[in-house]
Amino acid sequence: MRVLYGVVGEGMGHATRSKVVIAHLLENNHRVRIVVSGRAYHFLKKHFDDVVEIQGLSITYDDGAMDRDRSVLDNMMRSPAIVVGNAAAYFERVVDFAPQLVISDFDSFAYLYAKAHATPVISIDNQQIIHRCEHEEDIRKGVDFDFFSTKAFVKAKLPGCDHYFITSFFFPKIRGKHAKNTTLVPPILRPEILNASSSRAKHILVYQTSVSDTSLIPTLRRLSDHQFIIYGLRRNEVQGNCIIKDFSEDQFIRDLSSARAVVSNGGLSLIHEAIYLRKPVFSVPIRHQFEQEMNARYLEKLGYGLGASKIEFDVLSWFLQQEDRYFDALGNHHQDGNRMLFEKLDEVLDRFDRP
Repeated sequence: MRVLYGVVGEGMGHATRSKVVIAHLLENNHRVRIVVSGRAYHFLKKHFDDVVEIQGLSITYDDGAMDRDRSVLDNMMRSPAIVVGNAAAYFERVVDFAPQLVISDFDSFAYLYAKAHATPVISIDNQQIIHRCEHEEDIRKGVDFDFFSTKAFVKAKLPGCDHYFITSFFFPKIRGKHAKNTTLVPPILRPEILNASSSRAKHILVYQTSVSDTSLIPTLRRLSDHQFIIYGLRRNEVQGNCIIKDFSEDQFIRDLSSARAVVSNGGLSLIHEAIYLRKPVFSVPIRHQFEQEMNARYLEKLGYGLGASKIEFDVLSWFLQQEDRYFDALGNHHQDGNRMLFEKLDEVLDRFDRP
């Protein structure tokens, strides 16, 4: 089957997740043409031959929080150029492929192609959980505006797909009207994580995406009884009990798989990998990103870790004192690699591949 696979370029989690699914499709003799924007294009181009670069929307941040107004304005300003560039990609690289099925990881380009050509379309992402599932008051409390605005956006993003696969470490009830064509599956994990040998060494892994946070290192240094390995600051340096490392995928996986615990934002990819490797998570969501806030709150609800508004000495110290309790709770998470998604996806593909 000829499959057009669209990947949104905002953040790398979509790309690493899609890489796993695309590899599965190719191994099962499907032909796949990938359309992708942003940094994700360069990542997927390194691994696959048939990759088309398109233009996508972006999110603007200010002082560690999502700037909603600026994001809307910037994307409106860029929209005409995006339309022209994507139209060229459409005529040059997509029409001649004549896909029989479309898969979208939160990408509008591939989705709109499917709708324009009456082609079956499958959604595989994590965002649809916000719209298609029920969430109790404790998950939304204090962030109702972010919840409802994000829910409205997600609802409008990819409506009317033939099937929705939602990847998640938590499993809320699917809303009744969506139950027929929605499947929740465990996290999609790359082979490097599935093959990693998990252990508990002395260090805590810290992933920090903001290089402007000048309070991080002083706060961690006050916790002098603990060793921290820090990624995301784009340099190699040692400051007391803090080992700062420039990014290396192999080294990052080794440090993650042997860490006692993980300190990160609310991004799902690292949280998924930490949960699978049974690492307690201290999560600091990016403000105004409801998805990240939701992830942190479900971490707490399941007993897998702690959510906080920022990295502070007292709160992080308390988290580390509770480390064994979180570790024990993580023993309740079970998944057999990516087997469930692959089996369910193959069933849906077979349904659409019938003559």
